[in-house]
Amino acid sequence: MEMLAPYTTLCLGGPARDFAEATSAEQLVSLIADADRNAVPTLVLGGGSNLVIADEGFDGLVIKVATEGVTVSRDGGQAVVTVEAGEDWDRLVVRAVAEGWSGIECMSGVPGLVGSTPIQNVGAYGQEVSQTVRCVRAYDRLTRQVVDLEARQCGFAYRDSLFKRDLARYVVLAVTYALDISDLSGPVAYEELARRLGTEAGGRVPLERAREAVLGLRRGKGMVLDPDDPDTRSAGSFFTNPVLTAEQARELAVRAPGHPSWAMPGGLVKVPAAWLIEQAGYPKGYERGPVRISTKHTLALTNPTGRATAADLLALAREVRDGVREKFGVTLVNEPVMVGCALGE
Repeated sequence: MEMLAPYTTLCLGGPARDFAEATSAEQLVSLIADADRNAVPTLVLGGGSNLVIADEGFDGLVIKVATEGVTVSRDGGQAVVTVEAGEDWDRLVVRAVAEGWSGIECMSGVPGLVGSTPIQNVGAYGQEVSQTVRCVRAYDRLTRQVVDLEARQCGFAYRDSLFKRDLARYVVLAVTYALDISDLSGPVAYEELARRLGTEAGGRVPLERAREAVLGLRRGKGMVLDPDDPDTRSAGSFFTNPVLTAEQARELAVRAPGHPSWAMPGGLVKVPAAWLIEQAGYPKGYERGPVRISTKHTLALTNPTGRATAADLLALAREVRDGVREKFGVTLVNEPVMVGCALGE
């Protein structure tokens, strides 16, 4: 049996009953289809950077996506870039910056594979992949067909998508991005990044400058994978920023007058989860046995020694979630995908 912990950035997870590697989209589809015909449970494993696997492991077939390939064409002022699901995401960003393709530079340093980006609608520092995705090729396990879904069909929302809402149905095979041909970044939309770059919100800077600034900010928060930094033994942000209705926002304002927030379309209000966690009494470096909150970033829960269990991590996550709910009446939701485990109520 193959242990799954080494395939995750948290270094957590028990054994897989069976394990296979898919080096082509055709092989990936074949493995999934065969497993489905034989009613074998399957787990499609990408970079393992947004995943919590139970200590009991996975009682079925784990398929490691190892497909590679990038094809590029031009459509007017845009580069149309189709990337196989197994390609490393940051390697794609490096190429985009070098080639003068603008639109994903602020997602530099995000760990994981390309195939996971539309599932999570990955985003950072004011950019989301949904802004550049043109099409997603996927295997539909319900119809047993390969489908090409245009961006409008993908149901993108904040850290969400059609694929995430129905993980058992779709397997992403490739993603096509439409990137502006420009040596300048997209308009800088994130205040912290704008300050770092010395520009106004909405300003544009050379792609390489944007990448370097983002990597600097991410390293300062332990969000760039580094074997010498125990704070990076995490799944990145463990909780999403809560998006509240107007009524929920009013209730929170009573409990926490003057709390930070951002207005969202439709009268919704986004609140920073990191602020809620710290104000509820869980600062950077807060420990519970062998796991802790990152010393650099309140949203990251870490396995600093590599000797913790998934049960240890979930216990800390529940403590933080319950503490925030008790103090503020807001329930935090985990961002990583849970396999064989859950936070529960």
